[in-house]
Amino acid sequence: MRLLTDMIPPCLTYQFTNNSLSRSKIMKTLIKKTLFAVALASAFSMQANASIITLASDGQWNTFDVDNTYAVSGGLEWIDAQNALGYNNDGSALHFTFTLTDPANLTVVDGGFAGDQFQVFNNGTALGYTSVATNSYPTSVGTNFDAALSDTTYSSAVFHLGAGSYNITGLLTVSAVDDSSTPFNATVGAVSLTAVPVPAALGFFLAGTGLMGFFSRRRTL
Repeated sequence: MRLLTDMIPPCLTYQFTNNSLSRSKIMKTLIKKTLFAVALASAFSMQANASIITLASDGQWNTFDVDNTYAVSGGLEWIDAQNALGYNNDGSALHFTFTLTDPANLTVVDGGFAGDQFQVFNNGTALGYTSVATNSYPTSVGTNFDAALSDTTYSSAVFHLGAGSYNITGLLTVSAVDDSSTPFNATVGAVSLTAVPVPAALGFFLAGTGLMGFFSRRRTL
């Protein structure tokens, strides 16, 4: 097995020695470079183990899963575990991406057994948490997310978003439990993106402003 010190070219060792740099400093430099390379490789690996779903502002549900026994990381982040169009079903971290030119509402809701709670992120920055839920085991709504959203025992949240680019991820922070109070650490949920319509009052205001401008121009003629 070759040591890091054995990998230093003689000319480089001579140069450093003549510049009054000790061999320990050379090793520290090499170790720092090695750690940087490992961190960079890890970052690329994390990007490779990710699934990206592009959301449309159509109000349709897009499913995510949580299962620490199936997740590539072994964690509780939202993962890709769906046999559906656009999904890989490989346990990789799931990202929902989209770009808005107008405001929209992002809705997040839990499914399966009530009792879960999520933290939601945009580009790694926390947006907030879904609501506190009431455990419902053994009653489950499955993937009927409309039913879950209308049931206050299920965790949900609506995030009001402005124009911009978004990369939404999530993490299970509280798990539903079984009848022995053992956390499942596994669930299903969904997100939807809905465009925010211009309020009627604002439309009337704009129409009124236009009419006032029209009459003002007529008086100046």
